[in-house]
Amino acid sequence: MSIYRARFDGWGLDNCCLCAANIPACCQLPKRFRRHKIRRMTRKLIVHLLPVLVEPAALKEGVAVVLDVLRASTTMIHALGAGAMAVIPCEEVEAARQLAAKFAVGRAVLGGERGGSRIAGFDLDNSPAAYSSDRVGGKTVVFTTTNGTRALARASMARRVLVGGFVNLNATVDLLLRESGDVHIVCAGTDGSVTLEDCLCAGAMVAGVCHGTDGRVRPDDAAQMTAALFEQCGRQRSRLRDAMRTSRGGANLLELGFAADIEAALQWDQFDIVPELSREPWQIRPAGDAVRAAGRWTPPPI
Repeated sequence: MSIYRARFDGWGLDNCCLCAANIPACCQLPKRFRRHKIRRMTRKLIVHLLPVLVEPAALKEGVAVVLDVLRASTTMIHALGAGAMAVIPCEEVEAARQLAAKFAVGRAVLGGERGGSRIAGFDLDNSPAAYSSDRVGGKTVVFTTTNGTRALARASMARRVLVGGFVNLNATVDLLLRESGDVHIVCAGTDGSVTLEDCLCAGAMVAGVCHGTDGRVRPDDAAQMTAALFEQCGRQRSRLRDAMRTSRGGANLLELGFAADIEAALQWDQFDIVPELSREPWQIRPAGDAVRAAGRWTPPPI
């Protein structure tokens, strides 16, 4: 077996291993996840490192999981966990304002950000802790962000569209293991660039799905790379925290004074809910078939 080592410039992470053996032109998962031969695998597991790399029509028969760890997906999970009736994602600020105005007074909350900061006239920003039960309980959150809500729109043609993060990781993996069809993990990125925190979460999710499918999955190159990245850089809590803080998204939050949001995004398996986007009506609610994870397919870092 040959070992390829890559330096991720700007991340301060060295020696993240990508392994290659019997799979031509790609890299394999770490040994602990390579339990079965490729010929037995039937489902595809595909990681899209950016929304622009997604061909929407290709998602139609599959299940998509949208990740915007810092912070939109984490915040939406918090909002629903705090008792919000639904989250309605909007791509544009003005569309969010117009939609919120249609609700009766006190029935909707406007939340979101541009450039990482609360939008003028909005009730809440994009900090997970802001979406507490006293602020959003029993209300609909009309929500728009720079990256996450646009990633949701890009993935909306999938048969099912889920929202994931570290805070509901194993609940999401558990639902995927009970699903059929291909799995697409869509990373939101930051301002059109690949971002480390989404890749690490994607890798943790890939590791869990590969561990739990008894060989009935075939990860693509990006899935194998993110799993290798997580295996090398996400198994220790201190390394994962450092990676999150030095990523582009993390550095932006530190500059804006939102260090607490990084810690909030790192709370492994805080929730057992898996938000799901419906097209009719266009809104996000907890998936009805999500249950408390039967196993911890990807254990938390130590």
